[in-house]
This record gives sequence, structure tokens and C-alpha cells, in this order.
Amino acid sequence: MRISRAGGRYSVYVWALVAMALARFRLGPLRRVRPDVVVDTQNGLPFLARLLYGRRTVVLVHHCHREQWPVAGPVLGRLGWFVESKLSPRLNRHNQYVTVSLPSARDLVALGVDNGRIAVVRNGLDEAPAQTLSVPRAATPRVVVLSRLVPHKRIEDALDAVAELRRRNPGIPGLHLDVVGGGWWRQRLVDHVNRLGISDAVTFHGHVDDLTKHHVLQSSWVHLLPSRKEGWGLAVVEAAQHSVPTIGYRSSGGLSDSIIDGVTGILVDSHRELVDRLEQLLSDPILRDQLGAKAQVRSGEFSWQQSAEAMRTVLETVLAEDRLSGVV
Repeated sequence: MRISRAGGRYSVYVWALVAMALARFRLGPLRRVRPDVVVDTQNGLPFLARLLYGRRTVVLVHHCHREQWPVAGPVLGRLGWFVESKLSPRLNRHNQYVTVSLPSARDLVALGVDNGRIAVVRNGLDEAPAQTLSVPRAATPRVVVLSRLVPHKRIEDALDAVAELRRRNPGIPGLHLDVVGGGWWRQRLVDHVNRLGISDAVTFHGHVDDLTKHHVLQSSWVHLLPSRKEGWGLAVVEAAQHSVPTIGYRSSGGLSDSIIDGVTGILVDSHRELVDRLEQLLSDPILRDQLGAKAQVRSGEFSWQQSAEAMRTVLETVLAEDRLSGVV
């Protein structure tokens, strides 16, 4: 494997397009690369590989960014959404698409992508370190959020939920929230914690190694994922490895695929319902254990080996000038 890096958050798209164009003339960092198939990872914006590699391009989309573009500002947000929702589907109208969940596939269809060209390859899962599986559950209620700290993840909803449950009578005595993950929105969240007066009930762990992450998950009672938009929700199945059920928003899209509502976790439609269902799970050990046990069983269905084989099938199909649809 060779990795070639250039540019920043947005300039990377320009540099990548230039590098792909130069490679046609055996120039630049990709001059020795002669790909059979090219995967264009569209994280809101495509790399426009279709312009250089035609139908050999596979467009990989985790989720659509309609709800996230406003964070980029009024001008850039509108431009980005135009590229994602209009330009890219038009440009790649003959290309194979790959996404990670059925809800994300439906979002692509809504943008005009032909359902017959959308393959679903679900994310895999690394095995949890064996030594973390024997760590005892915390004696007092602990809720975990495993997420990047960026606006659209709505970590504030988890903080507000903890604050409200501490105010309720009787509430949840000893409730503590662990936030695992880092990001540029962290200081805003710390300030929000201070405004709520719950600094003694929240721990920001920041970026942690894999072992620490799984130790925190194993000690937790419930996992909250209050994200505005998710393509799949890898954190859901990571928590499930430790028999920890997840509560998330139905409107996020992908969580309705990674969470089987009422079986492996709970999907909610409002912040009020999130708080109420969190209180229910923290107060009902039987329900919590039932959901957690089924979540753990389901987590065994996912592996990176399985995902890799499915992706290989897609790439070989494109190489054979054919197309795939549905779950692979």
C-alpha cells in the first residue's frame, strides 16, 4: 500500500484532481499507478475521478450531508450541497455506487441515483481486546458517548440529558457521562458542561487507544449516539461487543440499520424521548441486560474480512463492466 497526501480540508480535492490528470502523462505522484478500478470516496464532495477514469470509477458514500452543509457557512454550504445533490449524481450517472447501510442507499436514490447501481457493503468490526471483556461493569450508572466532537454529532443532547436526569426527582443518583473521542468542537462542549453545572458528572477522555476505549465501553451501562446524521454507526456495534445497548435518533438514517429498535437498542424521535428512554434503561437492569445480550450476539455478524470480500465482489463486478445492487 502506498499513501500520497496533499492539500487541506478542501484543497485536497484540487490536488487529487491535478495528480490524477498528471498521471495520464506519467507525471506527478501517481505516475506509476495504472488502476483497474478507482474508488472515489465522496465525503460530501467527490474527487471527480469519473472525469479521468470513466466507468471504472466506484463512488463510495457513507451518508449524504444535507444536514451538515449549513455548518460550512451559507455560501460554501449551498455550493457543497449543489455538488453533492446535483452535480455528482449527474456526473456519475453510469457509475457503480457503494454505501454502508440501506438508509444511506435510500438517500442516494432520493438524489436521483439509480437503485440498480447502489451496492450496500456494511462496515466491519475489529474484535474487542479479550482482556477488556472481563472488566466489571461500573457499580454506579455510567453512560458513554463514543464519537468525534463536531457539531453534527450533537453531543450537547447527551450533556443536556445528563443534566436533566440529575435535576429530576428521584432521578438517577451517581450518574456519570464518559465522552470518548476528540475534535475541534471540544471546547464548546466543555463550556456547555460548565453552563449546565455538571462538570463533576462528565469526563472528556479525548483521543484514546483501542484498549482504553474498550475498557470504558465495558464499564458502561448505556451508549448514547445523538448524532444528526450517521451512515451506519460503527460505535453502535463496538458498544454491542460489550453488551451495551445504544440509544440514538431514528432521523439519523443509518442508525435504523445498525440498531434493531427494541431488540438491540432503542431509536427515539425527540430529545424528550431520548431522556425518558435513557432514564428507563438506567432504572431497569432486566431490560438493559436483554437489549445488551441481543446486541452482543448481533455484533458477531460483522467483520472486516466479510466487508473486504464484499467490496472485492463489487470491484470485480465493475471490472467486468457490470453493476451490483442491494446488500453484498
